[in-house]
Amino acid sequence: MSAPLPTVVLASASPARRAVLQSAGIDPVVLVSGVDEDAVAAGLRDAAAHDIVVALATAKAQAVAAEFVDHYPDAVVIGCDSMLHLDGALLGKPHTAEEAQRRWTAMAGRTGDLLTGHAVVRVADGASVGTVTGTCSTAVRFGTPTQAELDAYIGTGEPLAVAGAFTIDGLGGWFVDGVDGDPSSVVGISLPLTRRLLAEHGLAVTDLWTRP
Repeated sequence: MSAPLPTVVLASASPARRAVLQSAGIDPVVLVSGVDEDAVAAGLRDAAAHDIVVALATAKAQAVAAEFVDHYPDAVVIGCDSMLHLDGALLGKPHTAEEAQRRWTAMAGRTGDLLTGHAVVRVADGASVGTVTGTCSTAVRFGTPTQAELDAYIGTGEPLAVAGAFTIDGLGGWFVDGVDGDPSSVVGISLPLTRRLLAEHGLAVTDLWTRP
């Protein structure tokens, strides 16, 4: 008799990340950490951009693994963090319409790198037994929306709560000319990278697919 498979836990409130996993055959348990992302990032001010997004993803995944280990003693916890790298700066969620407007003024007609840090924590027998990490970088080629289009887009509120002030799987997709690299990473979680990280824990992603 084969051993039961671990529960897949997504340490993220992002409905886009969950939708990517669901469309790819995994229906995760969603648990959100209470990690202060700004505090973590502030402590890494001089770190490389890739290291910052990995550190944030790791903090989220490890916090969820530690908090809910009694509920899910056999699990893989996936944490992610995305930011846009443009002009040497990392850009997260703009939060305000004014900041989203500034971001788009800088991004329009240009290319930026969407960085997504990943961390996968393996929990076995009620304890965290290892963390593996990685980063995916995808070039995003932005279009040049008219001011009226940009005002309408920002008015929806969508760009205020997403990394880089844009999406490719929502309304923002109208204003992205293309991506060079992994599109799932731009949505928030790289399927190819996650598969490789699961394999480092000895898990085949095909075994974790939801079955009827």
